[in-house]
Amino acid sequence: MIPTKFLSRMRDLFDKAEYDAFCAALESPAVRAFRVNTIKTTAERLLPLLPFEAKPLGFAPNAFYATEEKVGALPAHHAGMLYMQDPSAISAIAAAEITEGLRVLDVCAAPGGKSTQLAAAIGDGGVLVSNEYVPARCRILQSNIERMGAANTVVTNLAANALADFFGACFDFVLVDAPCSGEGMLRKYEVAGEEWSVENVLLCAERQREILSHAARCVAPGGRLLYSTCTFSLEENEQNVAHFLDTHPDFSLIPVDPAVAAVTADGICVGGQDLTACRRFYPHRSPGEGQFLALMARDTASERKSLPKSNALPLTRTETATVAALFAETLTKAPTGTLCRLRDSLYLAPDIPLPPNGVFAAGVCIGTLQKNRIEPHHQFYSAYGHLFCRQLHLACNDPRIAQYLRGEEIDCPELQNEKNGYVCVFFEGAPLGGGKCVNGRLKNHYPKGLRNK
Repeated sequence: MIPTKFLSRMRDLFDKAEYDAFCAALESPAVRAFRVNTIKTTAERLLPLLPFEAKPLGFAPNAFYATEEKVGALPAHHAGMLYMQDPSAISAIAAAEITEGLRVLDVCAAPGGKSTQLAAAIGDGGVLVSNEYVPARCRILQSNIERMGAANTVVTNLAANALADFFGACFDFVLVDAPCSGEGMLRKYEVAGEEWSVENVLLCAERQREILSHAARCVAPGGRLLYSTCTFSLEENEQNVAHFLDTHPDFSLIPVDPAVAAVTADGICVGGQDLTACRRFYPHRSPGEGQFLALMARDTASERKSLPKSNALPLTRTETATVAALFAETLTKAPTGTLCRLRDSLYLAPDIPLPPNGVFAAGVCIGTLQKNRIEPHHQFYSAYGHLFCRQLHLACNDPRIAQYLRGEEIDCPELQNEKNGYVCVFFEGAPLGGGKCVNGRLKNHYPKGLRNK
């Protein structure tokens, strides 16, 4: 049920014709979409594998409308070839025109849709710090990063002020997809309507201002800051942007990508400021839910902070030698990065300092040490599958795919003449998971929590 007080507030933002169109859109079914994960595949490879029709979004590359949302059991989903995501959410990163090689921070990252979109856009030469304040949501975030095969991402569990205190002004691009009242999700999730109130809108707006102010401290001179919400309220959107620009004169509002601008409405001017460069994604203007975007740039005169000292825990000589032996035995070449220990796991971290606490995952988890050997982690296969010496390639019509995803051992006569050892299993060219081949039989290492029933 959509709250009447919410509708009354929205009536003040539109003329009658547009308000009627907006209300009609809220009565129509929610729109589904997905993004092709270019870390693992291409649209040309993925689309023929899907059991539903896909139509291009138009304003974002490698993104498509979908007629089906329940894709979790599909092999393509298990292999991280796609990410189900609302069209308006996809528009946020598309609006910023992210290029390869950037150093990026996602301040409020869970469940990971925008983070994995960023990781693919910046490529292997870029580095992403993906942060989530709520520990339970960090686990979901890391699971999606693992599935999508991103090797360039550090996951942290810190408050925004702690991020700013440690990193300072060193990021080329900072995303604040702020926790909000969720007005843009009212037709999609009934609970959003049940939890909506003006009091919650005002509470969210206050929290967003604090997060945004800390995030600004992380933007390097000449860098950009993208503020986004999935809500419509002026308090959480334009009023927050106006306040931010008033209190941060070294930032200015800049235009978004023209393709995104074409499917969104101008921002609403408040406080005497021209905020038309802000963008409002409405369901009656373009298929999708609600989203607000404000892209800002920091001037080049600001002081750029040098990178802090990393607090990564280095490996011992024995541990380093054990990892080197695993790489030599399983991979055609060793991937680059900094080896470190985090709790009981060994990681290969990208080129970014690690904070003294709050590090949830430091790049790619190689595995855990067990009696002077390493038990490989699922992420090791997902991120470095293409480097594996032993690869088992399965097509969509191979019955072994279903068996593997159920956690069963499978026959692999293709590897009968190969040396026994760890194998990366591929689905239609995308790394799916791993196992250990012994005399043409694959012992299944696909994580129990991910298996199909």
